[in-house]
Amino acid sequence: MEYKFTYNSKEYTLNSKNCEGIFFENDEEIKGLSLETILEALNSNEEVSFSKEYYAGKCTCDLQEKIEKYYCYLEYHFYIYTKEQEYVINTICKEYEDTSFNKLFRAGKIDKSHIVNITVCPECGTYSIEIEDCEV
Repeated sequence: MEYKFTYNSKEYTLNSKNCEGIFFENDEEIKGLSLETILEALNSNEEVSFSKEYYAGKCTCDLQEKIEKYYCYLEYHFYIYTKEQEYVINTICKEYEDTSFNKLFRAGKIDKSHIVNITVCPECGTYSIEIEDCEV
């Protein structure tokens, strides 16, 4: 599985070969969530749009230009919802179009939300995925 997108006329491919890993807040993994699940979510939505973000850390490729104290990355984020630390649904899939966090929560289908940050080096295309707990 892979996901392709174009930013400023350059094509990027996200797959298992150029992924540095999935990093969970508090090292608490989510059952049923994998790189495959995340790439499927990205492919399921035509509205996915990466934007420039700046971070203090430099990519290991060492090709990024320093802008003041920061380095440019491409980033996209979306939310996933879980029940007892098991993946249930994400906010960019078709199944989510007719529902909301509140509806799912009231129905007892979910109990927690997480933000999925996908950060891509614009020079080499290496990327990482960070998943953090969210308060909704």
